[in-house]
Amino acid sequence: MAAKKKQKPIVGNMLIAQSGGPTVVINQSLVGAVLEAKKHGEIKQVYGALHGIQGILNEEFVNLGRESKANLEKVAVTPSSALGSVRKKPTSEDCAEIFKVLQKYDIRYFFYIGGNDSAETTHIINEEAKKNKYEFRCFHICKTIDNDLRENDHTPGFGSSAKFVASAFMGDNLDNRALAGVKINIIMGRHAGFLTAASALARVYPDDGPHLIYLPEVAFSIPKFIKDVKAVHAKYGRCVVAVSEGISDSKGTAIIAKMSASKEVDSHGNVQLSGTGALGDILANEIKAKTKITRVRADTFGYLQRSFPGLWSEADAKEARAVGTQAVRCAVKEFSSGSIAIRRAPGKAYKVTYKRVPLKNVSKDTQHMPAKFINKDGNDVTQAFIDYARPIVGKLPEIGRLKNIEVKKK
Repeated sequence: MAAKKKQKPIVGNMLIAQSGGPTVVINQSLVGAVLEAKKHGEIKQVYGALHGIQGILNEEFVNLGRESKANLEKVAVTPSSALGSVRKKPTSEDCAEIFKVLQKYDIRYFFYIGGNDSAETTHIINEEAKKNKYEFRCFHICKTIDNDLRENDHTPGFGSSAKFVASAFMGDNLDNRALAGVKINIIMGRHAGFLTAASALARVYPDDGPHLIYLPEVAFSIPKFIKDVKAVHAKYGRCVVAVSEGISDSKGTAIIAKMSASKEVDSHGNVQLSGTGALGDILANEIKAKTKITRVRADTFGYLQRSFPGLWSEADAKEARAVGTQAVRCAVKEFSSGSIAIRRAPGKAYKVTYKRVPLKNVSKDTQHMPAKFINKDGNDVTQAFIDYARPIVGKLPEIGRLKNIEVKKK
């Protein structure tokens, strides 16, 4: 058998960009990749494209190699996308222009930080590189607060946003306990309910909310929703509800698309769900119209979940840095393209490993919460989800209750 031909390192420049919704820890991945790139002589210059592939098309680059380590570390703990972001799916014409730019700047290493749509873009660019026989390493670096990337146990961005959601529900539950009524909170999550499910981590005492949790994985019924709220309100005199923005009916039609006039979509064909309080208002009005409950309020967490400073998961930040570092190492040392996936190691102790997977495995399509994480009534999560999510989210604020309240009647 002939010996396998040894591949030679590719010498050239590196380009990195960020795409899709920002997160609290997305810059950890950026900084991890940049600092690792500086260790490898094969990579001559390290460029960043502003606003994703749109920045490539416009040749809007910054020289990240000139940034000091001290400043990069400040950027790493700063929420949101330091390079700016974009939601753009490249056309065939875009790809042709992109390759002209890549060749012009001698880009041989390309890294795109984002979710499944960003992975699809990375896959498209990588396939075009193959067609053009352009010697190139192309990597997707995982990121999404939705936690819905295939091949991954969980993704960077989820843990910190989940911590925000859980902390917010802790406070909202206390507010609802002080001034009883029905409170509905709408949480991000188009097809996967992981982030909404994380609200369950807010529970400290047996009567704490959220008392009801509705996820995209379960068909949503207005009559059942009303029945559930009435039952909880009758039991506790109040009710806190967590609802995924992507809840859909039994036919798969999003409730907000079904009951709202808004039909806005992005370049990947996704219906606009965030940035509006319509779903919360719809559900609150249903309760007001069909029950005798008078105090009903709704909030939409919206974009607050993605880039809230000063509140992040330690595990999330560490893993976000690691996937950026691992992507560069794989590109340089393994002569490969792909995506870095986070896997959970077996055993009781929380530990993760990192694995390169094919780009096509993580692009476009998403994964959902496993059935074992959802209760049989479809309006709450199970202990299995709590055990899964708690180490990713980390420690939450401690709260207490007065123990010696005596009520004296006249």
